[in-house]
Amino acid sequence: MASAGATVAITVDDVTVESTATEEGEGRPAGHGVTGQEVSSADPTNRVHSTDAPKTPQSTNVLHPNGPSTSGLAPSPSPRRQNSRNGSSQKDTTPPLDQRSLLLAATLVLDAKSGRNLTFRTEEEYIRSYINYHKVYLRYGLYFFILLDLALALFEKPALPGASVPYWGTMLIEVVCIAFFILRVLHAMKFQEPKIFWKDTKNYMVIGTIVLTVIDMIAYIVWINVAPDTHPVRWSRPLRVLFIINFSDGKQIRRAFRNIRRTVPDILNVLILFMLSVCLFALLAFKLFYKRPNLIYANGDPYFKSYGDAVWDLYVLVTTANNPDVMMPAYNYTAWYAIFFIIYLVICLYIFMSIVLAAIYNNYKKNLKNEVKSAVYSKRQKLIKAFGIVKVDMNGKEAVTPNRWKQLMSVVLPTKSAEQIDLLNKVLDTNGDSYIYRAEFLNLSDLLHVELTEVKDRQTLLEKLMPTIYRSTCSNFLQMIVRHKIFRYAFDLLIFANAFFIGFDVDSADWFFLTIFSLEILLKLYVFGPKQFFQRLWNMFDFFVIGGAVIASLVEFIIGDTISEEFNMLDTLLVLRVLRLFKLFGSIKRFKIVIQTIVNIGPSIVTYGGVIFVFYYFFAIIGMEIFQGLIKDFGYNENDTDVSHLWCGNPKLKDTTFYRLKYCKNNFDDIIKAFVLMFELSVVNQWHDILGGVF
Repeated sequence: MASAGATVAITVDDVTVESTATEEGEGRPAGHGVTGQEVSSADPTNRVHSTDAPKTPQSTNVLHPNGPSTSGLAPSPSPRRQNSRNGSSQKDTTPPLDQRSLLLAATLVLDAKSGRNLTFRTEEEYIRSYINYHKVYLRYGLYFFILLDLALALFEKPALPGASVPYWGTMLIEVVCIAFFILRVLHAMKFQEPKIFWKDTKNYMVIGTIVLTVIDMIAYIVWINVAPDTHPVRWSRPLRVLFIINFSDGKQIRRAFRNIRRTVPDILNVLILFMLSVCLFALLAFKLFYKRPNLIYANGDPYFKSYGDAVWDLYVLVTTANNPDVMMPAYNYTAWYAIFFIIYLVICLYIFMSIVLAAIYNNYKKNLKNEVKSAVYSKRQKLIKAFGIVKVDMNGKEAVTPNRWKQLMSVVLPTKSAEQIDLLNKVLDTNGDSYIYRAEFLNLSDLLHVELTEVKDRQTLLEKLMPTIYRSTCSNFLQMIVRHKIFRYAFDLLIFANAFFIGFDVDSADWFFLTIFSLEILLKLYVFGPKQFFQRLWNMFDFFVIGGAVIASLVEFIIGDTISEEFNMLDTLLVLRVLRLFKLFGSIKRFKIVIQTIVNIGPSIVTYGGVIFVFYYFFAIIGMEIFQGLIKDFGYNENDTDVSHLWCGNPKLKDTTFYRLKYCKNNFDDIIKAFVLMFELSVVNQWHDILGGVF
């Protein structure tokens, strides 16, 4: 607990908390209702009886990075402020909340802060069960078991080379994962109303996936023991990714899928019109080129030999993967045929695909906007319910008194000191009377995202352990140098010099630059302390890049020429040091804006990366079950005496484009190769040739 006179600071990272008066229904989007039980005040008729009592004022400093420091939160005295001060000096005799009401209000506030939307029963037993459901160790336990369940594909047939595990070994692990999932579902059933639980589609999906997985495991055990030579199939494995989407903890990925699902029907008419246009042009191409025997592809294949081939070739052309190959036979026959392909590309590629992209963007943006509205409305409703529990009636006005505020925050923020909790009260309190009214209370979830620290928390470890040394004249002079912009400019110049020496392969300067850059990191650690140092992304980047380079250099120096070429540390060293140039880009204002934008959209990139992972995993597992063993990577030795090693282990691929391009490694023989293949297909280039290896 900090002392009464402790200096407190709010560190705000580009966040502005506004207090504006709003009515209860404001911001409520059309078509949205409130789910769950209505929560009312534990004692709606409760009134505050105050008696005058002296109060010693305390001086509190609020530090904001985007504004000047102020001494005290209240501005210059005014009649209203003076009255507020007089009112706040009265002793607060508000009776405390009972345990159930306190837990319920605190849980609603935390739900609003975290964006949780699960409903729960309001009896104390179920509130505690709901709180336990969201414990960190249970949430991360769920993440662990989902990842473990997905990782079983590395060891199940077809497994990575040398990583194959008997089917009963992976099944035992899967049984443990399924058991945890069942416990998670049962836990959710405990604190939710049955009718609400069974109305949630997510619960049906999770339970259905568990049931299908158990049935599949039993069927597979019977199958592999009765007929092991008939290629038994685990058909439930693609369903594992549904656990990522449908457990309540995966709300971000689930929200992205929900937006995609709502967007597809809106753009379906545009997609249908696009496909009809492709089919129409395919019919024209078939009639134009089918009966011309002189038109053949460069590899001897017939040119538009059927209507189906015409549709396929023109669809591939929209992706530009076979351009201009598909046009060249007709173009070589007569230049006039180029007009057909130009018109087709202008209409179907540049016009229709642009319309499709615009339709997807507009509809997705609309659905995302509705999602955000719904989330904001849900957050406001939770805060309104929480306010209804902790409020008291003060001469016709509803407000949260200081006692109720401290009681609520002791549960919401149990690690914060009394001074910090009082400071939060002063931030929300717009008129200085120490009471929080409803319009002010609705800003609480935003305020809880603001980092709150005391001065002592920002002291470095060395400053706490050896304050005399850290605050000495020499130390202060060193700190002034390290904090000065010339220090940064000097090391930016050294980064350029380092890149110059790397580009001209001057190895003799390696140890000089590693030493000077290591010294820079040590100086920053001394001045700013480990905690503040590692809060900056570029400092973490520096630490790992230079640290890795130093370790690589030491290992190479110790091992010397005995190290194999495959694991040469010099290449790693050069790569790590060149990456340091990215830090320099972050020092240039215009580049910094671009880099900061990328950092800001990082969470969205991770979310949609998760969406792509779900699709990759789903189709990769299906591909492994269907196409495993059809294509083998035995190299490309034409003189190999073993015929089974030729043509990717499949005689049907002899003289095909797939084999000529040496694509044998593009197969479904394990999950890693399947993921690489999925990525190659996503990139689009040569995707039709890759599919030629299967079809």
